[in-house]
Amino acid sequence: MIREMIVERLSLRGHEVVAFDNAIGVVDRTRSAAPDVVILDMSLPEVDGWEAVGLLKAAADTREIPVLALTAHAMSCDRDKALAAGCDDYETKPVDFARLDEKIARLVGGR
Repeated sequence: MIREMIVERLSLRGHEVVAFDNAIGVVDRTRSAAPDVVILDMSLPEVDGWEAVGLLKAAADTREIPVLALTAHAMSCDRDKALAAGCDDYETKPVDFARLDEKIARLVGGR
């Protein structure tokens, strides 16, 4: 339900959004489509976001694609953990869409 709301809100803001319910789908699609930015929920089933960002940042064809971690964990150590794992930025749930838009623009503008 949260994913659907995020997809809808980002789409209404003019972003083209492709959503997956698992990290392998995210990694595969990122490799084939090279999106401007990946918003990655860190609490995915089976392969979690922590492992997925590692896969993306380890591969030559995806390492430069910005990854924004999305998580319900809001402690400063959680942000540090996401950045250390390879994420380029971090956003907590519930999502502040104005702040998320600013982060997406900054990440995409850097490419």
